[in-house]
Amino acid sequence: MSVLFAFPGQGSQQAGMLHHLPDHPACHATLQTAATVLEQPPTALDSATALQSTVAVQLCLLIAGVASARWLQQQDIRPQMVCGLSIGAFAAAVCAGVLDFADALRLVRLRAQLMEQAYPHGYGMSAITGLKLPALQTLLDRVQAEGFPVYLANINAERQLVVAGADDGLARISQLSLQAGAARCQRLVISVPSHCCLLAQPADELQQALRDIPLQAPALDYLSANAARVLRTPAQIRDDLAGNMARTVHWHDTARLAWERGARLALEMPPGSTLTHLLHPVFTPGEAMAVADSRLDSLQHAARRLSQDDAGQHG
Repeated sequence: MSVLFAFPGQGSQQAGMLHHLPDHPACHATLQTAATVLEQPPTALDSATALQSTVAVQLCLLIAGVASARWLQQQDIRPQMVCGLSIGAFAAAVCAGVLDFADALRLVRLRAQLMEQAYPHGYGMSAITGLKLPALQTLLDRVQAEGFPVYLANINAERQLVVAGADDGLARISQLSLQAGAARCQRLVISVPSHCCLLAQPADELQQALRDIPLQAPALDYLSANAARVLRTPAQIRDDLAGNMARTVHWHDTARLAWERGARLALEMPPGSTLTHLLHPVFTPGEAMAVADSRLDSLQHAARRLSQDDAGQHG
């Protein structure tokens, strides 16, 4: 039985998220590396004003994810597999030993800049709850036929889907979805149309930048949230990191993959708990916990219990 570290994507950011990291040498060292690479204190990036920038959001999520994972490992809570949603994939790659943290900082800054430059305004993403994929796809086909650029972005659960596109297209698909029986349509705090063909060009540019970055074979199981499978080679992970901004997220299938591969404790890195809520139905009778909402002793107890259960099964 294994521990999964799950790294969240854009939309989970919170003001002050880097200021709320544990007061621990592992976190201090991570923040110091970030300060050196970025040539500014990373804690200047997590104010409500700063987080209006896609660049600040993605850098903060990377830093928070890496710092929290390192802190947990220092507390004897170690993963056997990792997975990241969207920008979270870069933190997952660092945790798995694939990507150097300094290189990840540079790549994520470039990634966010490319996305922001491509769509500085007028685009975003919306979550639609209560419709299954076939019903939503019918509505997307209709909206696209009307001339609106809006696309499926995330399959987070059977009835929790995300679409990406232009503001007017998002408004139209939300209207139709509610008429078709959706329980809720919520605009996400994301100002770019991630995980669809609209970001194909920025993904190609990031692919070029990644060619010059050395990657190592993963020391842990690296689960791609886009492919919903384990990636084992640097070439596969390089393609995954570069292209994930333009590819559909299959989070539900990835969660099931983690369970099928033996994960019984899933820990979501700060700052939020969105992935934890999505993991709960899959990780039953296992456990999914948000690090930001849990005491350290509770996290340690869950990890020890998993280790004891595993030892009992193999004893």
